This record gives sequence, C-alpha cells and structure tokens, in this order.
Amino acid sequence: MRIGLVSYRCENRNTAFNISQIELAMKRFRGKADLLCFGEAFLQGFDALCWDYKADKDIALELSSDIIAQLQSWTIRYGISLATGYIEKDREKLYSSYIVISDGRIIHNYRRISKGWKEYTKTDDHYCEGNETKTFHFCGKEIMIALCGDLWEFPDRFKTDGLLIWPVYVNYTVDEWNSEALDEYATQASLVARDVLMINPIDNEPVNHGASFHFQEGQIISKLPFDQEDILLVEIA
Repeated sequence: MRIGLVSYRCENRNTAFNISQIELAMKRFRGKADLLCFGEAFLQGFDALCWDYKADKDIALELSSDIIAQLQSWTIRYGISLATGYIEKDREKLYSSYIVISDGRIIHNYRRISKGWKEYTKTDDHYCEGNETKTFHFCGKEIMIALCGDLWEFPDRFKTDGLLIWPVYVNYTVDEWNSEALDEYATQASLVARDVLMINPIDNEPVNHGASFHFQEGQIISKLPFDQEDILLVEIA
C-alpha cells in the first residue's frame, strides 16, 4: 500500500483554494499512490472559525454538502483515495473531523475526541467532540485515525496492531521541532502503534511550518523538510 502524506499550504476560510490544493495533489500522484492524506482541518483551515456559531456554521460542511460530493467524484476521476481533515456540521453541532473517501464512497468519518481544536473558554455546546475510536480497512490493512491532541490525552484508546494515521496542526518553530518536540512526537507515537504517519499542513496565518513523518517504533523512518510543499510517499506492507 502506497500512502502519500501531503504537506501543502492551506488558507483559513478559503475552502476553494484548499480544495484546489487537494485536486492538485491528486493529479500529481495519480497512479503513484493508493491514498493521499492531508492534515487536520485542511479543508477550511485550522484557524477558520471565530467561535461565533452564527458565522461558524456557514464555514462548516455537512457530509451531504456539494464540496464533499466533489471530493467523492475526484476519487473516481483520478483513481486515488483521499483523506482530509475538515470542520464538520451535523445538524446543530460542529466537530473537527477526518474523512476518508475511496471509489466515490465515504468509508470512514472520525470526530476528534480531545477538545484542543477549539477555544473552549469561548464556545458553547454547539462545538463538540466525538466519543468513538474505530478502525477501518483499506487495501487489506487495518487503520485507525487520531487527530492531534487525541494521542496525548487518550493514548490508550488508539493502541492498534494496524496502522495509525495522525493528522495534526502543530505550529512550533523549526527550532522547537528540532530541539525536542519531534523526538517527543516520535516517542508518543510509539505508545500506540508500530507504524504511525503524521501529517502537518503549511499555512501563514499564523505560520505553520508543515512537514510529514513516518514513525516506526519511535524512530523517524522518513520525513519531509519543514516549509516545503511536497508529498511524502510511504510504503506500508
């Protein structure tokens, strides 16, 4: 199984640009990867919300939205599966979610269970966390998804003998990453799975330096450089 970890730039509250980045990646890696994975909340941008529900509900997307339908159609057109973070609206509730689409079908939709995605001192009960951690199967492999702080707050809920995909939004400086943060993330990953794929998007508001990593038993097997728009191709047996 070939998985592309996409560290592309995204823009807050510019869904049109962000989906164009997704299509660009799908075009570039058509025939080269089975699945492309983007970072947390990539579709709208991690800082897209203002914590005013009347405004935020119009930024969030329902699973039945035209934009999600567009992504579904692209997986057929380009013959490549897709996984991306987004702000989800389900009736009157908002979530930080991660959707997996293959052959035009939604095969998995995970809702972050840790609350660090939101300004919880400012939000009301419209802004929610999920309560389920489930695996799904892709190319014969068992896969689990954890979003960013999930793996720090609830590591025991993500232990798996399969593959763990870990989309994040972490805007440390490059010096902070290189001094200790990256080793801490690799160590934390080793608590839950042998192979962990971490994807961090790039943005400029505020500055997030991106990069993606394949961790295996607490070691960095492969990675993308910081501040470089690229796709890390990982082979998983």
